Amino acid sequence: MVPRCPRALLLLLLLLLAGPASRASQNCLNKQQLLTAIRQLQQVLKGQETRFAEGIRNMKNRLAALQNSVNRVGPDTPPVSCPALNAPLDGRKFGSKYLVDHEVHFTCNPGFRLVGPSSVVCLPNGTWTGEQPHCRDVDECVSPQHVCPRGTMCINTGGGFQCVSPECPEGSGNVSYVKTSPFQCERNPCPMESRPCRHLPKTISFHYLSLPSNLKTPITLFRMATASAPGRPGPNSLRFGIVGGNSRGHFVMQRSDRQTGELILVQTLEGPQTLEVDVDMSEYLDRSFQANHVSKVTIFVSPYDF
Repeated sequence: MVPRCPRALLLLLLLLLAGPASRASQNCLNKQQLLTAIRQLQQVLKGQETRFAEGIRNMKNRLAALQNSVNRVGPDTPPVSCPALNAPLDGRKFGSKYLVDHEVHFTCNPGFRLVGPSSVVCLPNGTWTGEQPHCRDVDECVSPQHVCPRGTMCINTGGGFQCVSPECPEGSGNVSYVKTSPFQCERNPCPMESRPCRHLPKTISFHYLSLPSNLKTPITLFRMATASAPGRPGPNSLRFGIVGGNSRGHFVMQRSDRQTGELILVQTLEGPQTLEVDVDMSEYLDRSFQANHVSKVTIFVSPYDF
């Protein structure tokens, strides 16, 4: 005798049978009907299994074909990029990506102006739309506007300017000086009997130099030389030396030939700072003192390395 079947299995088998629905829904199948239903279900499962296996084989074949296609393709082409750019000296750069269509922007520090494009764009051919710009010192002293007070003179420096007003020494006793040019003073003739007057500088000249910070040393900054008046014998001996200022051992004075002395910077200077050095040249004729000349050199050291 066939045992009573569970209701869920009965419903599944009834769906696969062509028997009357009214009877299948009320009674359990007999043995023959149940075996027939099982065989039909096995056939259905076998067909589903066959179609599923065929689908798996098709999927495997497609994946293998796709893999072969990918393997035949060459290595990945790297994205196009442009050469790296640096910030201009005494300026700044904005932008660190160098791929196609990316932009890089440039500006300069105060006291400098940009020469070249302020922005460049990376092109698909791996080049920029313009050359890398640089920063140039602005010469404020040639500006139509008066940047210095009346009575002073403008000296252009790296990234700025200085206003100077060289003055002759005040007279004392029978010694006095007169300004013969904006940057030079000459001593008035001394009385014949005044030996101290004759040993004071015959000329005092003023010189202004602008230097970058951290300049490589040693380097010659300034030269002094004698010049004889027409028809008069010149000195046959010269002596050069540093006689004043606040140089603190940054300079030495040495002779470059018989008629010329050189002021040499021997220590690196870091700006911003201002140094003064007084250089003396004494003239001798047949070992007899004739005159001496003083050059007052003022050096403006820029805060920038350029």
